[in-house]
Amino acid sequence: MRHHLIVGAGPVGTSVAALLAERGTPVTVVTRRGTGLAHPLVTHVRADAADAPALAAAAEGAAAIYNCANPPYHRWPTDWPPIHGSLLAAAERTGAVLVMMDNLYAFGPGSPMPMSEGDTMNATGHKGAMRATMARELLAAHAEGRVRATLARASDFYGPLVVGSAFGERAVPRVMAGKKVTMLGALDLPHTVSYMPDVARTLVTLADDERAWGRAWHVPNAPATTQREVVHALAAAAGTSAKVAAIPRAALSTLGLFVPMMRELKETWYQFAEPWVVDSALTEQTFGLTATPLAQGAADTVAWWRARTEVAE
Repeated sequence: MRHHLIVGAGPVGTSVAALLAERGTPVTVVTRRGTGLAHPLVTHVRADAADAPALAAAAEGAAAIYNCANPPYHRWPTDWPPIHGSLLAAAERTGAVLVMMDNLYAFGPGSPMPMSEGDTMNATGHKGAMRATMARELLAAHAEGRVRATLARASDFYGPLVVGSAFGERAVPRVMAGKKVTMLGALDLPHTVSYMPDVARTLVTLADDERAWGRAWHVPNAPATTQREVVHALAAAAGTSAKVAAIPRAALSTLGLFVPMMRELKETWYQFAEPWVVDSALTEQTFGLTATPLAQGAADTVAWWRARTEVAE
C-alpha cells in the first residue's frame, strides 16, 4: 500500500496521521525534529519542509501529501513561500495528490456571511493575502495539469489535540477550573468553530476522492453559535460554570509589545468583532460528511484535556 505523507505534527497533522493509521494506511510524517504520533504504521522523517529535495525524497511513492504545516504566526510572509513551493514541487515530481489545510483569512473583512467556497478572496492584510496567494497558486497548478490538488478551509479549531487556539489552552483549563475566560472581540455574535476530528476526516476524504480535486472545500461545521455559547458548552461538559469576558481591541497594542502573536491578531480582529459564519453545505452534500454537534465536541474536548492533565501529573 502506498504511504501518505504529512508535513507537520501539530493538531491537524497528528489527527490526520491517527485517522490514516487507524484505517491501516502507512504514514510518513515530516517535521524539523522528526517527532509525532507513535504508531507502528507511522514513520518519522526529520527534514525542513522548505528543503525541496528533502521533501521530494520523503514523498517518493506517496499517494497523497498533506500540507499541515504551521509556521509561527508572525513569520507567515517569510516562511510560507518556500514551504508552499517545496510542497508543490514534491507533488509535481511524485504525482501525489496535494491537500492543503487552509483557513478563511483569504476572504478578508467585509465578506458576505455565510462564507462560501466560491466567494472572492479580498484579503488585504499580509496574512490573508499570503493565504489567498497560496490558494490561487495551488489551484492554478492543478488547472495547468502540473499537480492534482485541493484544499480545505476551517474556522477556529477546538477539540482533542488543540492547544494553541482561542478555544484551547486559553479557555479549556480555565473552564475546567471554573475560572473566568477572556475571548477576543464580541462574545454574542455568530461565530463558526471547527472540530478537529471533523477537520481530519475532511482532509482524508478530499485526498481519496477525485471529485474534490481542483477546488476549495469547507470543513463541515456545526451551526454557528457564539463565543460565549462555546465556552458555556465546554463548562457544561466539565460540570462547572465559567464567566466570559471580552478582551478590548486596545489591549492588543499593549500586549503586542511583548507577545508577537498578540500583535499579529490586529489584522484578524474583524473575525471576532463581526459575525464569522461558514457555509459547509457543499462539502456535506458532496461527500456525505457531517459535523459533530457542539455538545459532543465539547465533551470530547474536556475528556482529552482531563486525560492530558492526568498524564502530566
